[in-house]
Amino acid sequence: MSRAVVGLTAGMALGFAAYFGDFWAFLLVLGLGVVGLVVGRLMEGDYGPGDFVHRRDRQERIRDDRRRTRGDWRS
Repeated sequence: MSRAVVGLTAGMALGFAAYFGDFWAFLLVLGLGVVGLVVGRLMEGDYGPGDFVHRRDRQERIRDDRRRTRGDWRS
């Protein structure tokens, strides 16, 4: 299934929840969709459990800040 079809399906589910339910139903469908996306990515191997709790050292943050100020995010 292509990403466009998945996006269309998710958009339709959110639309139905917003139309037939209320704001809380919309948030519930949205939250369950995000949880499903993360679990699916974990099962496919795109993400690992350590990707969500990775700590950066101080030098890595300094390098990222310098790249951001220069506008050079390719290196």
